[in-house]
Amino acid sequence: MANQRSSLALVYAYLLLYISLSSGQIFFNKWVLSSKQLNFPFPLSLTLLHMVFSSVLCFMTWQKLDLSTIKLASSKNLRYITSVCPIGAMFAMTLWLGNTAYLYISVAFAQMLKAIMPVAVFVFGALVGLEALNLRMMSIMCLISFGVLVASFGEINFNWAGVIYQLGGVIGEASRLILMELLIKRKGLKLDPITMMYYVSPCSAFFLSIPWLFMEKPKMDSNLQWKFDPFIVSLNALCTFALNVSVFLVISHTSALTIRVAGVVRDWIVVLLSTLIFLDSKLTLVNILGYLVAMTGVAIYNKHKLKEATQLATSALTTSTNSAGEESVVRPIPEKHAPNQA
Repeated sequence: MANQRSSLALVYAYLLLYISLSSGQIFFNKWVLSSKQLNFPFPLSLTLLHMVFSSVLCFMTWQKLDLSTIKLASSKNLRYITSVCPIGAMFAMTLWLGNTAYLYISVAFAQMLKAIMPVAVFVFGALVGLEALNLRMMSIMCLISFGVLVASFGEINFNWAGVIYQLGGVIGEASRLILMELLIKRKGLKLDPITMMYYVSPCSAFFLSIPWLFMEKPKMDSNLQWKFDPFIVSLNALCTFALNVSVFLVISHTSALTIRVAGVVRDWIVVLLSTLIFLDSKLTLVNILGYLVAMTGVAIYNKHKLKEATQLATSALTTSTNSAGEESVVRPIPEKHAPNQA
């Protein structure tokens, strides 16, 4: 009993760490990018620094702890290019566009728009055959979409550029999740978050460096009013790495679905706290009602996915048990009859 309580307390501690780091990272990024705070308004540069920092730390951690025996690079370059590079490109797109959105819209509104994520994942999953189209799932998707639409309608500081950037980030993240699921289901690879970041971070850094050279570097050279604090930016990148470690800890002790549910809690915390921290985050009653409808749809979606996962696990267990039972049956040895004597 004592061991169970200790294990449960550890899981709750990891969940609290994940929610704290995840919420804090969103606020930290907004603070760094805001012209009214640190004044480093270059989301592409910030994301590129995150990926370079993550690449170095993941390499050190991965080599030191030997977290995985799966080798994708060097000896299997084709496999790396076809499996990891698309994920790295989508991850770069997600972080770049998601961080850019903070320059145009409030943190609270950005989180409300992220509630559309299950819809994007479902649509892309259906296109590649991972999701089945049915009336129940379509109803859930419509409920989430309606909630996000209402929340957007109630936004005071609505900005189309910020909405487009945020929705672009959602599309990138949905594509990344689908590609990872294809990597697991069709190619038989399953990597923990640290190992995945070990492979993906350098790839993402490469994809980010190309638009950075042509889009943000000229702006940085021409505008010298921005501020770069090496300590603050390094701390920001370290928090990003710590967030990935917390994801690894939670998933290794619970499941990926737990992360999804914890993310819902995180989103509510971010929406509510952002109104107290940032002056541009103002909630209206329409905002709250729309977001509540969307989160209800997300909760129903998570419950549906949990039911599917439970049924799949039960079916696999039943099949395994039946197979083991058949193998354990002792088959009678046929008797040898003596040949008939004439």
